[in-house]
This record gives sequence, structure tokens and C-alpha cells, in this order.
Amino acid sequence: MIKKVRNYDELTGRGDVEARKKVLQLMDYTLQEVDAYKRIKEIMHLEGNVLHVGERSWDLSKKNRVYLLGAGKACNAMAQAVCEVMGEKIAKGIISVKIVEEQDRYCNTEVYVGGHPLPNEEGMEAAKAMIDLIESAAADDLFISVCSGGSSALLTYPVEGISLEDEIAAQDALLKSGAKILEINAVRRHISRTNGGRLAELICHKKGAELISFQISDAVGKPFPTERSKPGYFRGTPFGGDQTSIQDARYMIVNYALQEKLPKSVVDYIFDDKRVQETPFDIDEDKITTFVVGNLVDSCIAAKEAADRMGINCMILTTYLEGESSQAGAFFSSLAREIKYRDNPIKKPCFVVCAGETTCSIEEKPKGVGGPSQEVVLGMAIGIRGIEGIAGASIDTEGTDGPTTHAGGIVDGSTYDRLEEEGINIFDVLREHSSGNALEKIGDYIFTGNTGTNLCDLNILYIY
Repeated sequence: MIKKVRNYDELTGRGDVEARKKVLQLMDYTLQEVDAYKRIKEIMHLEGNVLHVGERSWDLSKKNRVYLLGAGKACNAMAQAVCEVMGEKIAKGIISVKIVEEQDRYCNTEVYVGGHPLPNEEGMEAAKAMIDLIESAAADDLFISVCSGGSSALLTYPVEGISLEDEIAAQDALLKSGAKILEINAVRRHISRTNGGRLAELICHKKGAELISFQISDAVGKPFPTERSKPGYFRGTPFGGDQTSIQDARYMIVNYALQEKLPKSVVDYIFDDKRVQETPFDIDEDKITTFVVGNLVDSCIAAKEAADRMGINCMILTTYLEGESSQAGAFFSSLAREIKYRDNPIKKPCFVVCAGETTCSIEEKPKGVGGPSQEVVLGMAIGIRGIEGIAGASIDTEGTDGPTTHAGGIVDGSTYDRLEEEGINIFDVLREHSSGNALEKIGDYIFTGNTGTNLCDLNILYIY
């Protein structure tokens, strides 16, 4: 049953219907499996005053108050799972989300709508409220945090001397630089009062309180985590130690020639030894227990298992995909043709799946809107033009691709010509970074809304 792809019927009413249906069915099954609401509910339950999470237990009768904090693009689903388990035992909650859905239900929780990919005033208000709450807490209080990718923008509070406007401008320049996300985060974390483990540091070190942290890891190349019912150490986000350093931030600015593109206040702060401070690398393990309920590789594993149930060959190509989005799409078209005509490196009919995080290098102001996943599929559409039996889709798994409200897009051998019939030149679209507008024009965008997860990009090809 299709539950996640909300415009499935429209997408399978045109083009190479057989191939499109297979791609979208596999995508939907995958998103259902990696939904963080489901995953948290599987490992978390309450028996009287005893909270059980995986292999660990907490006697809440020995705690004063329980607080919920959260941020990220999958925060809605994660916070709802915790609220359903804990109920009125949550004294107060504060979360910052990207999109509010009508069906969202929380308990004693304030909801802020932060900005993403660029911060906004409401996200900063959420950060201030969290810091105030932590400052008022006691050592015998228990904090539960839920965090996924996107928290760097959704929960922003720049250090003294850097305005919100400067941080917005800085994040815009960083995201357009073409740098990897960890390089970008090295700068973002060191100009923030909340990110890079700052909130965990306040909770566990300054207040001496305990923190149970649920995390979704969306970083490319991180080691495969332990089983999600077992605690594991996790660095990154406001609620865990930070693996980046001040020197990493400085290298990023120099290596991508951003000295003149970033606000002066940001550059001055990062290079001022007297003002800039390292983020915490480690958090006391006696005070923090972290459960990683989602990892970037999980989407491919879930897709492979779903394909096996469908009785269709499936190859996981890579979980380390990076680089320029349209070029990744061009490569996918080459691979699809190799399989189509030579049954190499896997025999058709088959799926090929991969995960990672491609980026778009933007030198001039875009003439429209679009995101990396939408550029991936348009790059692919060029190479499979006129070929029957191939379809490919790419989405940002949290449900919004770049600044758009669409998760991504789907293409097949008819896409190029259907764009041309609408007077749209696909090469102009890629140069102008208006992929979202183009796909919307022909109805080939994928709409999911909040998916409940945030595992970067998922790419699926089907060849028959």
C-alpha cells in the first residue's frame, strides 16, 4: 500500500508507466521502513515509572522533571513517538521543525517553525527558549532530545558579534560553495551558541543533568552504527560532541575562497584566537546515552530488502555518493544503458539503488527554484532520452529537496521530449538551477510531505 508518495497516481499516469510504478513502489516501501516514528516506538516503552529504551532503563521516580528538546527535518515524527510513550510525564517540550503537518500531535510541547536551508527568526527564538529552559533545570532533571539533519539551520543562535542576518548570509554562501556538508558544518558550528554539541554541553556539563538522545545520522561516510537498540557514541548536532575543529573551519574558508563572500563578522570571528571557542569534542558518557535510529546506509538496506520481497534483482551501487548533482545523473544514465543493452553489472529486470548527498555549485543567482535531487534526475533524463524500459527517481528522504516543497523528481525516456514540448530547454534549466520549476511544469515532481526520516538522498533506477 502506498503511504508516503502522495502523488503516486498522477506520476504513474504518464510516461513509462511500468518502470515508474516499480521505482515509486520501492521508494514508498523504503520510506515506510525507515520512518523514525516507527523505529523509536520499536525500542522505547514505559512500564510504570520505568522508562525502557533498547537495552537501557531509567527509573523516573528518581528524576525531578522530564524535558523534551528537538530539531531537524524529521523532528516531527521523532517528537511524536516520544510524546506517545511519555505522555504527561513530559513537563515541557521545545522543538524546531521545518514543516508543520495537520496530523502532528505532541504533549506539553512548544513548536517553532525554523528556516531551512537558511535560518530564520523563529528558529533563533526556539534556540533561545531551549537555552533558557536548560539554564532553569536541575541536576536531577532528565532531558530527552530528538534530532535529525537540518538542525544547523532550524536551530540557529549566532555568537555575540554576529547578527542573524550575517548568519543567514553566511549559510547561503556556504551552501552555494559546492563544499561537502561536514566542511560547511565546521563553520556553522563554530559561530553558533547551540550547534556542535553546545546544548549537550550545557545540559550534561554545566547543569549536570542526564540526556537521552535519539539521533538520525545523515552524514556521508560515517561508520555503520551499532544496532539501534544499543547505545552508541555520536558526534554532531546540538546534542552530541563535535568532530570538527576551529582549524577545519579556517581551512574550509580558505580552500573555497570564501574570505570575500562571507560576512566580515563571520570571518573575523573564526580567525580571532581570542574570541572563537572550540566546540565540545566529547560529552560525559555517564550523562548522555545516544541511540542512532537511522543512518544513511539504512535506506539502501531497506530498499534491497523490499526489492527481494518484490522478487526483483537489486544492486546497492554506493552509499557514498557525492559530487555535482547533474553529473551524477549523467552517470546514472550511462549505467542504466549498460544494464539495458548488456546486462552488466547486473541482469535486468533490476533495481539499482544508492544513497549519499550530491550538491549544486551555484555561482550566480538562480533563475528559478530546484534542489540537488531534481538536478540529478534531469541530468539522467538527457542520457536516457527516447529509451523505453528505464526510469529513475531521486529524493531528499526528508521530503523537501533544497528550497522546494517537493521531495525530488522522477524521469523516464519520455521526459526530455515532454519538456521540449513545453518549450523548456533542459540544459538551460540545469544552468539556471530551475529544475523544480521544470519538473512541476510536466508534473514529474515527487511530493511526500514530512516522511519521518532524514537520510540524505535516495536514488532508485529500474531497468527492464
